[in-house]
Amino acid sequence: EDQLVESGGGMVQPGGSLRLSCAASGFTFSNFHMTWARQAPGKGPEWVASIDHYGGNIEYADSVLGRFTISRDNAKNILYLRMNNLKPEDTALYYCAKRGAYWSGSPPPKRGTQVTVSS
Repeated sequence: EDQLVESGGGMVQPGGSLRLSCAASGFTFSNFHMTWARQAPGKGPEWVASIDHYGGNIEYADSVLGRFTISRDNAKNILYLRMNNLKPEDTALYYCAKRGAYWSGSPPPKRGTQVTVSS
């Protein structure tokens, strides 16, 4: 059974940083594109970033370009999202998916890690 478990969220001040992790199991992680998406309170899901099987092709939403970095460790089956210079508008539930670029589905039940950016 495919399983993805996000962690690393928290509350930070504007300008702060966080690193999110997504631990994968139950499938061959290195065979799949992976994506981070987010959903802010009262808003629809938003695609954030995607990475191909080995990290050679990476794409970012304009809203996070230059501030966020997606990466993966295929030996450890972990997907990462490094977030720098966080802004209040980055406040959202962040979740990962075994999907390609531009995917913005709703977060699965009981999944995701909350990021809150507030002073």
